[in-house]
Amino acid sequence: MIKEKINPANSVGVVKTQSFTFESLKLESGEKFGPVTLAYETYGVLNKEKSNAILIVHALSGDAHAAGLHEGTDDLGWWDSFIGPGKAFDTEKYFVVCSNILGGCKGSTGPSSVNPKTNKPYALDFPLISINDIVNAQRRLIGHLGIEKLLSVVGGSMGGQQVLSWLANHADIIHSAIPIATTIKHSPQQIAFNEVGRQAIMADAHWKSGNYYDGPFPLKGLAVARMIGHITYMSDSSMAEKFGRQKKDSAEAFKFTADFEVEGYLRYRGDNFVKRFDANSYLYITKAMDNFDASGARPFCEVLAGIKAKVLVISFKSDWLYPAYQSKEIVKACKLAGIATTYCEIDSNYGHDAFLLEVEEETHLIKHFLKKIFYAYEVTGVYGE
Repeated sequence: MIKEKINPANSVGVVKTQSFTFESLKLESGEKFGPVTLAYETYGVLNKEKSNAILIVHALSGDAHAAGLHEGTDDLGWWDSFIGPGKAFDTEKYFVVCSNILGGCKGSTGPSSVNPKTNKPYALDFPLISINDIVNAQRRLIGHLGIEKLLSVVGGSMGGQQVLSWLANHADIIHSAIPIATTIKHSPQQIAFNEVGRQAIMADAHWKSGNYYDGPFPLKGLAVARMIGHITYMSDSSMAEKFGRQKKDSAEAFKFTADFEVEGYLRYRGDNFVKRFDANSYLYITKAMDNFDASGARPFCEVLAGIKAKVLVISFKSDWLYPAYQSKEIVKACKLAGIATTYCEIDSNYGHDAFLLEVEEETHLIKHFLKKIFYAYEVTGVYGE
């Protein structure tokens, strides 16, 4: 049991997902949508000054459960290695918040939620949402928690897009931002991979134009979309190191079974993903990622002009899905805008997955950065106390 293996000295332990509902949200499209519920978890304690709050924003398939365990399960949080006493986000110092995004399917309002006007799931009646809409919903949650200014906003991949949205649109209420392995806007290649995933879902006979909630779900299509995603999350070298050309013991030659270990791995990942994710959420969220442009079609440095928040940008050498040059574009824009910016490209073989796996390197960078922000520059004014 994972519960027996976790170290109480550096784990947040058993946690519970909470929810916050508000009446409506004005979307970027101009549409007024509601009610909106966000599922969220918190770790650590908000200090009296409410100056130690950090918002963690998740990637495409993530959720509010970032750390610890849920009671009676082995369901360890997706960034547990980074959140807890003594970890990168030290819960003995900081109050950490993570919410499932608008459009998601793990407790927040999304296409699978019941439309109060019809008492049926929204399906494709759910409005098209943007990364900025997702962030504006998070802004409401932060207000609900009584936090006037965040110490930092942190996220990788699609989480990094949310961080850039916070920086571009809500810089007045953040002291710092840490975008990891992300981009100002998707390249044609990034859009192409997402489109193949969406087409796989929509080609599934069970998808039925999104109206599948009272029948079989489009599991095959969603599984294929996830398999495509996993190929892009790993590097050539990490895939070679993990699988090589090794065949499974039970492989039968000349049949279209999963002969190679890598084939079995992708099928396993795809089959498990469909147990916890909604196909329509996948469509909506990937479209929001593709449509996102933090620059608003202007030079990004102009958008960032006058911002006082400090920025730490992290990328990974073997990440070919969100290559380092895209992070360097963020750094260049920040520096042109006069923002105090630190950049680090970590030498990792994990590919895009590195933002979840390079615990030691990222922890060192993040702990040092947050310490400077919290103690030296903004909050207490006294370094090291």
